[in-house]
Amino acid sequence: MNDWTSGYVADVGYTYGYYGELNPLREKLALLAAGYDIAPCRTACELGFGQGISVNIHSASQPDTAYWATDFNSAQAGFAQLVAGASGSNVSLFDQSFEEFCRRDDLPGFDSIGLHGIWSWISDENRAVIVDFIRRKLNVGGVVYISYNTLPGWAPMVPMRHLLTEHAAIMGAHGQGIVGRIDGAISFAEKLITLNPQYSRVNPMVAERLKSIKDQNRHYLAHEYFNRDWRPMPVAEMAKWLEPAKLSFACSAHYMDHIDAVNLTPDQLTFLREIPDTLFRETVRDFMVNQQFRRDYWVRGGRKLTSLELLDILRRQRYVLAIPRENLSLKVKGALGEVEPTAAIYDPILDVFADNQPKTLGQVEQLVKEKNINIAQLREAAIILSGSGFLHPAQDDRQISKAKPFTDRLNAYLIDKSRSSNDVTYLASPVTGGGIQIARFNQMFLKAKSLGKKAPAEWAATTWQILASQGQRILKDGKTLETPQENLDELTVQANNFAQTQLPCLKALAIA
Repeated sequence: MNDWTSGYVADVGYTYGYYGELNPLREKLALLAAGYDIAPCRTACELGFGQGISVNIHSASQPDTAYWATDFNSAQAGFAQLVAGASGSNVSLFDQSFEEFCRRDDLPGFDSIGLHGIWSWISDENRAVIVDFIRRKLNVGGVVYISYNTLPGWAPMVPMRHLLTEHAAIMGAHGQGIVGRIDGAISFAEKLITLNPQYSRVNPMVAERLKSIKDQNRHYLAHEYFNRDWRPMPVAEMAKWLEPAKLSFACSAHYMDHIDAVNLTPDQLTFLREIPDTLFRETVRDFMVNQQFRRDYWVRGGRKLTSLELLDILRRQRYVLAIPRENLSLKVKGALGEVEPTAAIYDPILDVFADNQPKTLGQVEQLVKEKNINIAQLREAAIILSGSGFLHPAQDDRQISKAKPFTDRLNAYLIDKSRSSNDVTYLASPVTGGGIQIARFNQMFLKAKSLGKKAPAEWAATTWQILASQGQRILKDGKTLETPQENLDELTVQANNFAQTQLPCLKALAIA
């Protein structure tokens, strides 16, 4: 009997996450930080789109780009197609396996191909199919995004992951489903650790990792740990896999990896700079930060910019602040821990963006000139603030105007879903060309506002009616609010806070 799942978990759906690294606009910023010239993205492909939140947000908010994508899970593809139908965006979604999709004869060449949460969890046969697809279908100058588990960060957990999956396969009762087998495997592993085996004594962090696993979403754990195929891969091995597709490593897709000061000590940085080979330098760096998960951009025929060309492009790049200025706690987290950037540099920059309107870096440069902030400092600040989720790239006015009808329809559909579930916590912004995180109750307040309710108290009352009709109650400080008045009071507080803080930003981002 043919196993259509190829060993991949299919009896529970993937989570409804949004992954900004798949956004071609975000690709551009990371590659500019590494000094690469990137052409506009006209065609994009996502392999293994899960529930399709990312691809639908990107296709709706970037209508100049044609999107193609597949996910073998028909239930997930069906949901993603419903979302795409609601927005009417230029996206073609399929429920085909990688082998089926990659041999289609109607696919264009692609400027961007993305795989998030796929590579480490599929067979070598499927990896070979994907590499051949990239070889045939990625345009010259194109970008590939791949995220994958790596070493040395995963090394201590490899035996524990094997134990968990073996228990689920051998000791678990299949009638109880994957979630029940996961719970049983975790419980078994916890009992083993209490016996203080030599393995946990030599690898003390395993017990802590097991505790964190226990608290995580079971659907996520099913896809992360319990697939048949699962292999962490060093970056040099990844490079060998991608060599037939003529890909070269460009840079990390994780912006904060571009800032050495928050990840490496001066001695470590000096040591790394003495290594001439790029991939070996990345390998050594992974040991220094104990890298567990890599998010990388690879390019085919990428062109390096001269310093003058780079500065010209950087100055033209538009950014927008996506959160209230007063709510911003400026702390940067890297491998070395939390660092607080210099207020004398960052405060004036953030003050310029405080109106939540898009501005080019060149405009900001002129506005902070009296503060003795130069373009090099602005460039680093843009990376750090973007990596922290504060700043987002901003499209030009023509693109924003063209995208808004699509994002309006998409957001209305997703907001309507928030009445019954907390699954999707991102909406699309035509300004940023990507997703903005918005909690369920805030989405419900937007729904009430769209129904003509004008005051926060009315939004709260409408939201409470919906929750009460489903027998739902609010959890506050670990305690369920039981009475209707308690729930309504809490929702009113949240609605007023939303109106005063997040709503002005969402209006600026053309979401509200």
